[in-house]
Amino acid sequence: MNPPHQHHEVPHIAINRKLNWLRAAVLGADDGIVSISAVVVGMAGATNSLRLILTASVAALIAGALSMGMGEYVSVSSQRDTEKALIEKERFELENFPEEELNELTSIYEKKGLSKKTARIVAEELTIHDVHAAHFHAELGIDPNNLTNPWHAAYASTLAFFFGGVIPLITISISPESIRIPITFITVILVLVVIGILSAHAGEAKKTTAVMRVVAGGLLAMIITYSIGKLFGVTGI
Repeated sequence: MNPPHQHHEVPHIAINRKLNWLRAAVLGADDGIVSISAVVVGMAGATNSLRLILTASVAALIAGALSMGMGEYVSVSSQRDTEKALIEKERFELENFPEEELNELTSIYEKKGLSKKTARIVAEELTIHDVHAAHFHAELGIDPNNLTNPWHAAYASTLAFFFGGVIPLITISISPESIRIPITFITVILVLVVIGILSAHAGEAKKTTAVMRVVAGGLLAMIITYSIGKLFGVTGI
């Protein structure tokens, strides 16, 4: 016995598909610079030894970049699996409930503003042209030939984390010892402003809010780790 036909629309899956790599890159860069700058200033608060600061920070940079890439790969792979499952479900329904699916497609175009007659004509012509493409696009927002690529997201987030994390490393390495911490703070804040603007663009959100959120988070992380470094710091190393 065939399961009952269920009306379903999943329009959000592909809304930001083209910006998927940008989202991963922005998040990776943000995590990279915040995480590594926190380690950098935390170590700088604990010791004046640039060798120790760089050793801990480089280790954190490599581990963080690999972790970020793997996490993004797993996350996007789960999304891709969901897309494949929806496609298979739609194929089954098109094969077993063609009339119901045609009515569903008609209803979708009616909701977009077409008259019932015009919506029916459009649905029928698209179905004749390519039944699967018509329903995958209208109901699911999925292009089966262009599914979300987990490797793209993984590469983008890994590289972004790495390059984001390199910024505080370079900054503290080339800054005079007496002002290396304030210079690092200032540099990181300026970069976070740029990241906040990019994240707002990727998410179509307000830039001011995004910038304040990103900068506040990064600044808080650095203050906390620097304070911990000063509290448990060592001298003479």
